[in-house]
Amino acid sequence: MATFYLAFNPSSFFSVSNQKRLSSNSIQCCQDTSGQPRPKVTREPPDDWLTSFPEKNPIISSSTVLPPRPRRIILVRHGESEGNVNETVYAQVADPKIKLTEKGMVQAEECGKNIRKMIERDYVDDWKVYFYVSPYRRTLETMRCLARAFTRQRIAGWREEPRLREQDFGNFQDREKMRIEKATRVLYGRFFYRFPNGESAADVYDRITGFRETLRADIDIGRFQPPGERNPNMNLVIVSHGLTLRVFLMRWYKWTVEQFEGLNNMGNGDMIVMEKGYGGRYSLLMHHTEEELRNFGLTEEMLIDQEWQKIAKPGELNYNCLNTGPSFFTHFKDEDKEM
Repeated sequence: MATFYLAFNPSSFFSVSNQKRLSSNSIQCCQDTSGQPRPKVTREPPDDWLTSFPEKNPIISSSTVLPPRPRRIILVRHGESEGNVNETVYAQVADPKIKLTEKGMVQAEECGKNIRKMIERDYVDDWKVYFYVSPYRRTLETMRCLARAFTRQRIAGWREEPRLREQDFGNFQDREKMRIEKATRVLYGRFFYRFPNGESAADVYDRITGFRETLRADIDIGRFQPPGERNPNMNLVIVSHGLTLRVFLMRWYKWTVEQFEGLNNMGNGDMIVMEKGYGGRYSLLMHHTEEELRNFGLTEEMLIDQEWQKIAKPGELNYNCLNTGPSFFTHFKDEDKEM
């Protein structure tokens, strides 16, 4: 094979004998690097150029008309998976690849039918659903099964959202070691205990906070609305995992760690419904009864706050909230005695 060599002469390459040597003093802002005048740009972008990219303009003026908020945010836990009936599966199959059982598929289909029945009781014709889903196999299969209850025209779209994934318990999980770890978690605290090579619920809280901000931006922008539509009867469906959904509710309603640890897990294929109240905020009491929420783990203080959520407007604060209001500070009792 012939070999070719390229002779390189730096002095000839950088020769400036026939060119005017450029210096920092000879280059001016209105000239290019050869000293020629730059053409003047007189064309300016239109005043409304940002309207095509609403996410680039985070400042919303008081005169801006926001898209209607979705009627509901529906939280769905995946149907029964192989790992729910046989924990040894986690030692052989990667958690993201564990699939639904036949029973889990039926649960998901029933959940879809229940969602459709709930929406149809609104007696509106233009309702639609939009899905956010964890990328795990069992949640994707759940979404596909429950979506069978809807025609193509009713599904506005879907998005895979990795931040909705299951709490990370480590990689392949040894059953006996996991039994010990879960027992230790009970002693340490369910929220802060971090599994070796995995996550704590506090870690999940951090990524769910990021997802919540994305979701709120999507709602404010109306990203899931079809082009040119402002449909007030959109229903968002979030298909995820038990702990992840409880952390989502904790983050949305600003529940404390103690309140989170008092919550019970949702059943496979079950749903929790956040429905828009009379003032525009989302309340669990718009759909669920107090008894249902007590069984889920809500305390009386949390139920009182949900009553306030039913009538409050977006952006308002509940200054009388028993969880976050002045009642937390016990020294006021001493002041009352002095008075």
